[in-house]
Amino acid sequence: MFDSYFSEGVIKRAQDQGIINIVSQDLREFTSDRHKTVDDTPYGGGAGMLMKIEPLYQAIKKLTGKANKKRKIVLLSAQGKKWIQQLAQEYSKLDEIVLICGRYEGVDERIKNFIDEEISLGDYVLTGGELGAMTIIDSVSRLLPGTLGNEASFQDESHSQVGVLEYPQYTKPEKFKVKNRSYDVPEILLSGNHPKIKVWREKNRKKA
Repeated sequence: MFDSYFSEGVIKRAQDQGIINIVSQDLREFTSDRHKTVDDTPYGGGAGMLMKIEPLYQAIKKLTGKANKKRKIVLLSAQGKKWIQQLAQEYSKLDEIVLICGRYEGVDERIKNFIDEEISLGDYVLTGGELGAMTIIDSVSRLLPGTLGNEASFQDESHSQVGVLEYPQYTKPEKFKVKNRSYDVPEILLSGNHPKIKVWREKNRKKA
């Protein structure tokens, strides 16, 4: 799943340039039974399977062996704080992020003794934490110098300021006609008057 998404586009270029390094860790490497079991039934009964704590803990130990790193160990969880742009900016200042992707019915609660934070994408449930992890990696990576090429790309975009969305944008053609109706680019954007354009853009920002 990770290889497919991260082998294309901006994130692939960022890896090729050494801006980021993405490692996916197979938890089955840290199992001892012949079936390489990473999940089991919950104590007390109930539906579904839970991810076992031992392989998770051993994976964390392996991935966090180097000291003196600005690092966060994060569990993707429905109980976590909601992921927002300001958190992406905070995480972009870290050296490492370890993302634990839940699966099945969830994760053995004891793993919370060995993490720094729980993160949720929103008030809904996915089949696993992989999409959440990819979302976090993508949103953090694009904030790192060199990833987008032009850092101005994210300085004025939606959510760069809390509660503020980006202004409307247009490109060629100036007039787009459908069924005898013309949808035109606002004249101010064609004027070349950059101070006035800046005022128009600020005025037309939307509230989140």
